[in-house]
Amino acid sequence: MVRIDDSGKRVKCWLSYPDEIKIVEQYARERDWEQEVSIQLMGYVGTRASGANTPTPNDLKWNSEGEYWELRVRGKNTKGGEKTVRDAYVPKNVKENLDRYASERDIADDEPYIGKSTSRVRGWIREITNQIAEDRDEERWKHVSSHDLRRSWATHHLVEEERPVRVMMAIGGWSSYDAIEPYLTEPTPQKIGEAMKGDI
Repeated sequence: MVRIDDSGKRVKCWLSYPDEIKIVEQYARERDWEQEVSIQLMGYVGTRASGANTPTPNDLKWNSEGEYWELRVRGKNTKGGEKTVRDAYVPKNVKENLDRYASERDIADDEPYIGKSTSRVRGWIREITNQIAEDRDEERWKHVSSHDLRRSWATHHLVEEERPVRVMMAIGGWSSYDAIEPYLTEPTPQKIGEAMKGDI
């Protein structure tokens, strides 16, 4: 894990991306395909747990202007008030898994991919990360929450990959710089070394 911050009321974790997200994904796959899909939506698409259970096959579209797949997600409004709708970027491998999953599980075009409550989705993460902690004898995994998947996704793209903040705000559903600022956290030692290479 890149970092754990336990200085506040809630422990925050940053998983190494994508390696540790893949570990969670693998454990989810062994439990149930629906759980794997939920991990992919949070860890690779950046949904919140409360948004992972909203998209349907009808919400998966090809954006011909940008030439990428996007998924309509309903979720938290960072300005408060009613839930907002955003179009999240979907990596090709996640799109292909969503297609297979919907086809083989016979999910209707207007039926959510994830048919469980937000609290159940969060519960899956707790169960999975507790199992990882036990199997690997690494206590730190017990602190990982569903939001840490989104946090790791956002921080990787913002800090490690230096994606434009405005792009991440659009695909991640942040409505202001204040809302996205907590994700602009410390870079990994590898990123620092890379950035400062050649300094005398």
